[in-house]
Amino acid sequence: MASILDNLPPDTAALLDHQCRTFPKEQLHAPGPDFLDRCFVPGNRTPQVLRSLGQLYTHGRLSGTGYLSILPVDQGIEHTAGASFGPNPMYFDPENIIRLAVEGGCNAVATTFGTFGTVARRYAHRIPFLVKINHNELLTYPTKYDQILFGSVEEAWNLGATAVGATIYFGSEESSRQIQEVSAAFERAHELGMATVLWCYLRNNAFKTTDQDYHLAADLTGQANHLGVTIGADIIKQKLPETNGGFATLKFGKTHPAMYEQLATSNPIDLTRYQVASCYMGRIGLINSGGESLGAGDREAAIRTAIINKRAGGQGLISGRKAFQRPFKEGVDLLHAIQDVYLDERITLA
Repeated sequence: MASILDNLPPDTAALLDHQCRTFPKEQLHAPGPDFLDRCFVPGNRTPQVLRSLGQLYTHGRLSGTGYLSILPVDQGIEHTAGASFGPNPMYFDPENIIRLAVEGGCNAVATTFGTFGTVARRYAHRIPFLVKINHNELLTYPTKYDQILFGSVEEAWNLGATAVGATIYFGSEESSRQIQEVSAAFERAHELGMATVLWCYLRNNAFKTTDQDYHLAADLTGQANHLGVTIGADIIKQKLPETNGGFATLKFGKTHPAMYEQLATSNPIDLTRYQVASCYMGRIGLINSGGESLGAGDREAAIRTAIINKRAGGQGLISGRKAFQRPFKEGVDLLHAIQDVYLDERITLA
């Protein structure tokens, strides 16, 4: 039987031999079957929240491993429906997204109020739902970027959601309001027994220079993660880092030489480990974004991202466009390929 490790591109195969010498793996709260017992039971999460987290961690092909594979379907709002579903129009019908998540063996599906509202009675008992309560819509002209609430935590609970999710654009002019809104929403979600997932994204035109996009810098994204766990997120979603030195180059915030000389290198595993360390050394799980679909090479790119995340100490991927912007069976295969990385015991912490 073919292995997920067969015929890897050289740059991906090299990741399997990398040894992380920044944050030692022994210092991490690594994913595993007992993750909730180790990292959440000693804390302040109620039994109802622990039950919801248990539903997320014990569903799908990765059940009981401590890893997560989530299919998102909020792109219809965030990127426009036509841009998201034009490559595969069957997904204009949201039920097909849910079918893809179920047949793809995902732990959960991240969806909008509208999608969940149309299929809740048919699927809420078949797969955990993560309802995204805020979005950035792209119909306003000129285009603006602001995460605004599209519904309430109570509505998500009434629909039978296991968890709620939200995005904060850290670094934006609107971030203070978003932090306050999401903090209140997550507090209410925990009161109702739901788990919480935070998209800790950066948004500021100054973070992108002519030479580099520091929206993907380990130091900036790591600090966004640290703010996210501080306001009570149970799981952090972050884009995979591609560079570092955002604070130092843009000359704001506070830094220490160790951030760049000891706690990170240019290796993508080390950069991602800085993100994991910023999530209380992995006490709060880090899942990375699967990224956009580029067509050919998506499967290999998804496997590479999963290897980086797993070896860094992360807990999985949220991967959408790479899965649903292709024929259904190919989408299922891509989700399984991602999951196979986390199921392969030969791929270990770096």
